[in-house]
Amino acid sequence: MSGSGEFDYIRTRLAPLSLGLPGAAALTDDGAVLTPPEGCEWAVTADTLIEGRHFPHDEDPALAARKALRANLSDLAAMGADPHAYMACVVWPEAGREARMSGFADGLAVDQDSFGVHLAGGDTTSAPGPWMISITAFGAVPIGQAVRRSGAQPGDQVLVTGTIGDAGLGLKARQGGYAPPDADAKFLAQRFTLPEPRCALSGLVRQYAHAAIDVSDGLLADARHIAEASHCTVELNLDAIPLSDPARHWLTQQPDQLQALLELASSGDDYELVLTVSADAAPDFIAAARRLGVEVTCMGEVTSRRDSDDDLIVRADGAPITPSSFGFTHF
Repeated sequence: MSGSGEFDYIRTRLAPLSLGLPGAAALTDDGAVLTPPEGCEWAVTADTLIEGRHFPHDEDPALAARKALRANLSDLAAMGADPHAYMACVVWPEAGREARMSGFADGLAVDQDSFGVHLAGGDTTSAPGPWMISITAFGAVPIGQAVRRSGAQPGDQVLVTGTIGDAGLGLKARQGGYAPPDADAKFLAQRFTLPEPRCALSGLVRQYAHAAIDVSDGLLADARHIAEASHCTVELNLDAIPLSDPARHWLTQQPDQLQALLELASSGDDYELVLTVSADAAPDFIAAARRLGVEVTCMGEVTSRRDSDDDLIVRADGAPITPSSFGFTHF
């Protein structure tokens, strides 16, 4: 973008998204001055989404913006942080820029109201290539209470929120690889395009979890990240994977049930949480999450401090299996 068009867009569409965050100074400076709430520190995360890679070329611009923001809020939830502010850097493609610009601001406005965050700043530019959205989010967490991937302890239960594999099926349907019945199509499409970050659970994550991560690359891949960071072995029972009714309906149509389960467990973009919680505290976490409207399933346990290459052991029908893929990789 160049000339007054860029500054008009910032003044009329983006600056209103900063109202309520005094340190953003209505986006009139090159940076924001942010102070965490008393007794807190910042958890900071960033994600970049690229058109054609992380969301389809024909995606509604408002939904693309909301997904980009929600992906970051999901990371904050996994750290036990409460969302506060975010910065957005956008590379607009030169073709079709105006429609994207309008929808982008509309989408952010909707989710700001839902999650209580404000725009603190960022950058906009344009290029011939694909649309790129990079969000950096700030979450407040009491000092010393941020939850990391590295805290899993032998004896912990491995808990998973919500259901797994829905986003992958939504993408498969979007790409023409699956034609779900009408009763399932809307649900699966929404799970892919508009994930629900588990921000409501951030306080419970701080209170109970030894380690946590959100499911962006795939359940198996992200559980493995916990195992690697914690230098532990994580064992998952594939038979216990929580599935939605639409996912179960798809599963019944597959000739190889085990491979189908592995496909669901390795598909990304669910943005659920994987946590390790002590065996004694796990029932309390599950009950507290249910009171907040989130179902939680125990899928396995942390069995040992790792002394071999077995960082993740996956079992089905009690027997260990070797997945051909654990999840999405960026390279």
